[in-house]
Amino acid sequence: MFALGAALSACAQQIPRPEFPQPRFEREQWQTLNGRWEFEFDDANAGLGENWAAGSRKFSRSILVPYAFESRLSGIGDTSFHPWIWYRRSFTIPADWKGKRVLLKFGAVDYRAWVWVNGCRAGEHEGGNVPFGFDITQLLQPGSNVVTVRAEDPPQDRYIPRGKQYWEPKPRGIFYTRTSGIWQPVWLEAAGESYLRDVRITPDNSGAVRFDARIANGAGDLELAAEIRFGGRVVAAGSGRAEGGRASAGAVVRDPRLWHPNTPNLYDVTFELRRGGAVLDRVKSYFGFRKVSVQHGRVMLNSRPIYLKMILDQGYWPDSLLTPPTDEAIQYDIRMTKEMGFNGARKHQKIEDPRYLYWADKMGLLVSAEMANAYLFDEDYAARFTREWIEAVERDYNHPSVIIWAPINESWGVPDLSDPRQQNHLRSLYTLTKSLDPTRLVIDNEGWEHTEMTDLFAVHDYARDESLLASRWERFGQPGVGFPIRSRGWLVPGANYNGSPLYLSEFGGIAYIPEGEQAPSDAWGYSGVEKTAEAALERLRGLYRAIARSPFAGICYTQLTDVEQETNGLLTYGRKPKFDSKALREINALLP
Repeated sequence: MFALGAALSACAQQIPRPEFPQPRFEREQWQTLNGRWEFEFDDANAGLGENWAAGSRKFSRSILVPYAFESRLSGIGDTSFHPWIWYRRSFTIPADWKGKRVLLKFGAVDYRAWVWVNGCRAGEHEGGNVPFGFDITQLLQPGSNVVTVRAEDPPQDRYIPRGKQYWEPKPRGIFYTRTSGIWQPVWLEAAGESYLRDVRITPDNSGAVRFDARIANGAGDLELAAEIRFGGRVVAAGSGRAEGGRASAGAVVRDPRLWHPNTPNLYDVTFELRRGGAVLDRVKSYFGFRKVSVQHGRVMLNSRPIYLKMILDQGYWPDSLLTPPTDEAIQYDIRMTKEMGFNGARKHQKIEDPRYLYWADKMGLLVSAEMANAYLFDEDYAARFTREWIEAVERDYNHPSVIIWAPINESWGVPDLSDPRQQNHLRSLYTLTKSLDPTRLVIDNEGWEHTEMTDLFAVHDYARDESLLASRWERFGQPGVGFPIRSRGWLVPGANYNGSPLYLSEFGGIAYIPEGEQAPSDAWGYSGVEKTAEAALERLRGLYRAIARSPFAGICYTQLTDVEQETNGLLTYGRKPKFDSKALREINALLP
């Protein structure tokens, strides 16, 4: 069994290993800035006025980036409110980067970030779940350079997207410890004078694939070239001329090997930005041929029915919170998910680290990608949420594992759907997502009131036993039988059911605390706590029997791991299995 505790302890003693933070867009020349940074709390919000960015103050602490100061792995582990924080570290540019553009990249900083290099403003960014970066070439000096970051994360502001990060001092119920400031990797890249900002990859199961690039400093006669390999062998290539900072190219792969959870075939692709015979920039990526659709009430993958057997995954770790502690920890979670008979994960209230999606692509795991939500609605919320969701969809568009987009969960951020403005916001997120990406399924409101626009009709039902769950759903869709009665209703006022496939995207929540595990004083589970593993498994079997008799196109069990006080995981918070994997596989086999 994977000894996660030992791995975390070892990780705490060393700088995180430099795996490339964004494997879908990898440059050969790069340098990690993870590791020890100087650090300071700024509870009086004095740093800007006192010009800390220019080095006027010596910081009194150090922190291990990319772990948030609330986490133990950061070396600080302070979970109290600190809305303003500062980071500083020095770096040196490698000699062989001479003549290159130098890009400073951040995986994510929660929630607002200001960045200086050598005391000069590099830029700023708002949005705690998505990447950003700056071309810092003109700010560099020979020898040692200094990067300074100020982060602002209002801990009690419920109008900003915060997911499961609680706005009160102590975690409670379904809400957990906050993650503030830098919580994903920081790194440098070297690029050409003209360089690729990003490349959107759109494959078709016929074997055709389109590459759409955005180019920085795109003046002159530029060409985008793409070379596709499978198993180390070149199988296709294509190129296209650039126009106005954009370029497109296409290629056709004969007899493409399709991506599927059972056969996660991936094609490597190398992009080059050329001018004449000179290569200005080179980036490596990958993609998978796969198609997701809905037909006759079923979810289809590569034009064949697939029953979604998802598990709800909060993406928290005990010593590092929202930041994956190691690549091995990511792989372990995915491997255990598959060993227990699930074919996918609903990443709940979190834009997951890109390396998780990379391993989901490689290991074969379906992913429902979900935005971290706010909780209250106004026009400022609507604008900031929409901007960040656009960035999230753009970031993860190329991952074949992602088959569902879910911008809103349980009406969070739109708590009063009798308000036409909130209804319009909900509808707009569906149509916006479809305009950004028509290739995936979109759920308008995960589990609660739906509009007439959703590709899956997701419902949440924590019925405690087989008979109750069956009484609610096994006759659904038969003449005269509609949705079970509940206080909030299943549709926004004025909307009608659009006939989309029924998806039980939250159920279960059966808590069990194994002997020898210390339970939190406020431990709880959605469906109560069972005293033995067999009692919990028998109740789970009953729920699956009810589901098998009901017209669901898929399920999502709550949940993969315990998280802090929430103890309804199939694994403990430290990733120790509570149940025999074979028994769980047999239960999952009760479904198609």
